[in-house]
Amino acid sequence: MAKWHAFGRCKTRLSKDIGKSNSAKVQSVMTKHTISVAKSLQKNKIIDISLAISGLGLRNCKRWSNELGIKKYNLQGKGCLGEKMKRQIIINKKFCIQNKIKNIIFIGTDLPDLCHQDLLHTLKELNQNDLILGPSNDGGYWLIGLSEKIILKHTYLPFINIKWGNEYVLQNTIDNFTNKKLKYKFLHKKIDVDTIIDIENRK
Repeated sequence: MAKWHAFGRCKTRLSKDIGKSNSAKVQSVMTKHTISVAKSLQKNKIIDISLAISGLGLRNCKRWSNELGIKKYNLQGKGCLGEKMKRQIIINKKFCIQNKIKNIIFIGTDLPDLCHQDLLHTLKELNQNDLILGPSNDGGYWLIGLSEKIILKHTYLPFINIKWGNEYVLQNTIDNFTNKKLKYKFLHKKIDVDTIIDIENRK
């Protein structure tokens, strides 16, 4: 899930402390880092990358994807984050079935500490769990991994009854699974970089 690093339209909270130009540069660097991590696994045919883009029209999405070296891309579309993720599952479901891909992993582009081991560990845990969550410092999650069972039968379950953008997103997601016979597991906590404090807390 990637947002175009437009001047004044990304990292608005961070821009209050470091300026619009610098915050756009931070977003660009973090996006390229995320893509680099994912491409290191795609190169070894461990994953396939699908870039979900917001902040650009279709033509510019294609241009940006080419610059990043990503062949498969889609627009995120309208709605809250949950609606955008559900849309990507629906868009990519046919591709997954045709290519015998069992799991879908969503990651954002606010993670300077993301490494390829995070994704490898997620894939390993999805062999024995239905849902993998990487808790973030703001009460949300920096990664969500969905098993074949969820993708095919419970597509909407992780994304319903959630007020996106507050400190209860992770807990609300877990609550959706309370009465279901589905297994979930947590990864270690990471810091999503949205403010100057997030950057300082990484030191």
